[in-house]
Amino acid sequence: MTTIHRSAEVPEDLAGRRLDQVAAVLWPEFSRSRLQGWIKEGALRLGGELVIPRTPVQAGQQVSIAVTLVPATQAVGEAIDLDVMYRDDHLLVINKPAGLVVHPGAGNSSGTLMNALLHDTPALAELPRAGIVHRLDKDTSGVLVVARSLPAHTALVAALQRREVSRHYHAIVQSIVTGGGQVDAPIGRHPRNRLKMAVVPGGRAAVTHYRIGKRFRSHTELAIQLETGRTHQIRVHMAHIGYPLLGDPVYGGRPKFPLGCSDELRQQLQAFQRQALHAQRLSFTHPISGELVEFEAPVPQDMLDVSAALAANAKER
Repeated sequence: MTTIHRSAEVPEDLAGRRLDQVAAVLWPEFSRSRLQGWIKEGALRLGGELVIPRTPVQAGQQVSIAVTLVPATQAVGEAIDLDVMYRDDHLLVINKPAGLVVHPGAGNSSGTLMNALLHDTPALAELPRAGIVHRLDKDTSGVLVVARSLPAHTALVAALQRREVSRHYHAIVQSIVTGGGQVDAPIGRHPRNRLKMAVVPGGRAAVTHYRIGKRFRSHTELAIQLETGRTHQIRVHMAHIGYPLLGDPVYGGRPKFPLGCSDELRQQLQAFQRQALHAQRLSFTHPISGELVEFEAPVPQDMLDVSAALAANAKER
């Protein structure tokens, strides 16, 4: 376990502000909620005294932290292979395969990305969600970034909240899309099926941008960019405007077959049992170096094979 000791004097320009606000300025590597928790626990003190987060501070007062980080998760490490695209002391970027669950949960207590991360870097147990700052659905493949340090975790979470992380996806939808566009529609729990999400009044703001890649006889490849990151956002938004993802078992409906579909193509489309969605590119400012970094994962073979089959069908007369 890691022990943290910090001490600083309140500068003149922070005098009169709340202790939790001052602490967030003094130690930006820690999140505001974490600092508030330490104040309430007595691990973060003002002049050696126990106080509350909203206590006003005076210039020259001493603010100190003395805390031992305890595991933030009870999950255990498992030797699961990871396709690592990049690694440094603060970041881990992986190409997640379709079929890998990100977090343990009901029905998935093991065999998840979190279990793999804890085996790769046991110290991640001290970070919230083992450093996972965003997620991909089980059957969505592609680029995913993980924080390997507290400063990186705090900075990445804040960047995501400020919409400063650029996320680009490759998708195949069961419709002929006539032009690119934007979906700006709030997303929340489905009013009748609590296992699904839906566009609902009063949901959380959600914005998705899309443009056409390739058109086939009854399908279209799309390049999609997320402005927000709600649960199932792309799947829900595309279905909402009549462009459901190929293979999506929840929002996609039955497979759509193009004109002149051969038995081989029909079987191939029926056998595609995961949403045709791939997180292709991720770019953001490195939380420590300040440099713009970008990572791209190649489109997986199963999606390439389907696209090739649809393209061959479109050429047939």
